[in-house]
Amino acid sequence: MSKIFQYQTEQFADIKILRYQVPGFEELSLSQKELIYYLAEAARCGRDILFDQNNKNNLSIRRTLEAIARSYDGDRESDEFKSFLVYAKRVWFSNGIHHHYSMDKFMPEFSEEYFGELLSNTNYELLPLLEGEDVVGLLTRLVPVLFDEDVDAKRVVLNPELDLIKDSANNYYEGVCEKEAEDFYAKMEKGDPERPISAGLNSKLVKENGELIEKTWKVGGMYSEAIEKIVFWLEKAIPVADSELQRESLVKLVEFYKTGDLKAFDEYSILWVKDLDTHVDVVNGFIEVYGDALAIKGSWESIVNFKDIEATKRAVIISDNAQWFEDHSPVDKRFKKEKVKGVSAKVITVVMLGGDCHPATPIGVNLPNAEWIRKEHGSKSVTIDNITHAYHQSSLKSGMIDEFAYSKEEVARAKEHGYLGGNLHTDLHECLGHGSGQLLPGVGMDALKNYHSTLEEARADLFALYYMMDTKMVDLGLMPCLEVAKAEYDGYIRNGLITQLTRIDLGKEIEESHMRNRQLIAKWVFEKGESDKVIVKVQEEGKTYYVVNDYLKLRTLFGDLLKEVQRIKSEGDFEAGKRLVEDYAVKVDVELHKEVKERFEKLNLAAYAGFINPDYHPVYEEGKIVDVRISYPMDFMEQMLEYGERYSFLPNIN
Repeated sequence: MSKIFQYQTEQFADIKILRYQVPGFEELSLSQKELIYYLAEAARCGRDILFDQNNKNNLSIRRTLEAIARSYDGDRESDEFKSFLVYAKRVWFSNGIHHHYSMDKFMPEFSEEYFGELLSNTNYELLPLLEGEDVVGLLTRLVPVLFDEDVDAKRVVLNPELDLIKDSANNYYEGVCEKEAEDFYAKMEKGDPERPISAGLNSKLVKENGELIEKTWKVGGMYSEAIEKIVFWLEKAIPVADSELQRESLVKLVEFYKTGDLKAFDEYSILWVKDLDTHVDVVNGFIEVYGDALAIKGSWESIVNFKDIEATKRAVIISDNAQWFEDHSPVDKRFKKEKVKGVSAKVITVVMLGGDCHPATPIGVNLPNAEWIRKEHGSKSVTIDNITHAYHQSSLKSGMIDEFAYSKEEVARAKEHGYLGGNLHTDLHECLGHGSGQLLPGVGMDALKNYHSTLEEARADLFALYYMMDTKMVDLGLMPCLEVAKAEYDGYIRNGLITQLTRIDLGKEIEESHMRNRQLIAKWVFEKGESDKVIVKVQEEGKTYYVVNDYLKLRTLFGDLLKEVQRIKSEGDFEAGKRLVEDYAVKVDVELHKEVKERFEKLNLAAYAGFINPDYHPVYEEGKIVDVRISYPMDFMEQMLEYGERYSFLPNIN
């Protein structure tokens, strides 16, 4: 990759904006480039869906902000207007008015009065007015949502003392409480009990005239206008699919979008997981359930990618040895898979991110999520190399490791081995962690409710951490020495107990599932190993550090916790899962938090990062695509405004 490529383009609030390169795109065949172009268009056409899923008012708010950014004819150099632009960028980045990680509503740093002044000097025709509504009506509708801290305060509520549905501000339910939703889906016919559909995955549950009904997300149903566009581009992609199996899977995905039939989605998922020969691949659909406290509703997302052949050799070694890893796991034999099926892994180069994967994106994916499909057909795991590379490049001079690592030895180990250690952790987490173990008969994915996501991520992380320090990793040629594992152990404990606190506002608890998972693990092993001084808390010159003293004993503790977390998931032990999360994952050490925030602020860094997508430009001759060219935009706001203009299909309120 070019050394002169500019990865970071800007920084605002707690966010930095990066770009990612797509090495190898020019070497793809014409049909592969054409396929990528169509799939990339489909990936951008679902953007409205995610905004609306995150909150019912998001589309009206986003379009209002876009109208102001495009046409406001007042003083665009004032501090207030600059504050407005920061707020607008935060909304674009988070796909709505709630922070993408903490789920808290972030507040504008400009006044209600200034918001009114902005609207009065904005092109009236660009505003998202409802039928019969004027600018005053728009203000009346939006001001409470924007400026009242108590209105739609949190997108996803995980606090068990609250109503997980009524108190969450997402748009997956309306007029429905937690118990009603649970009862509705508990009673729903799910087909074959050994192969149940993912009931509720692609619908909004509402109460109308006292009756609970689902509004299905499909062509002719809810979100039809956007789904029709997704289908249009998927149907363009089918004739140039990279394999016959991929063609069949895309046909089935289109069928799912047209009918809303979850059996069709399962059939698509099985075809997709079996399709191992394609160079170009895609994730597209209602996938992850982190945005729903009950872990039922799927947020819309898409990732278009192609295989990194050289880096995939690493992932293939792991997947080829999946049975060995499963057999040697410390978990109870009852919860192990006797025969691991269809575990495949690859390293990919992303070419387009969409929906819940943009602008912030995962660095690895393991799908499908349906447990019975994983058990019978396997799963497909990916590590996203060009994204991790961009993160790594942007972090080289950040100063984070130097500030929060205790010793020069720890810093040197992180800089020499941290990148490989992080990638191997992701490989193990996605390929083997999520794909390992099994539920006991009769236990469903919804058994752990609001603790499901945290415990599932903990299970996958623990699997990865346990095997990082196994000499098998060196024997397989995956790492040159166990110093790589030590670097990952250092970094994981440092992040779980210290550095991730930089992402949390003072006085807040940990809400996001991945962050909860990391603190749960780090805090548990610190406590359980305290008598043996496995990890030591060191305080020097007003700074706190956590230092790993015994890596082998730490590995044993990771195995002990993995055994318990797998038991909790396999048995659906809600109360034990609740205790584990509430005792270790949620609460924050107030004094340590304050110290960490002060140290971090001196570095002038952003706690979060997201990406500007590349653009793809088809070249036509006589009506046919003869080439597709790639470019790398620099301006985040410009891309967001372009997306708002080109890929905005849904009504203002849904």
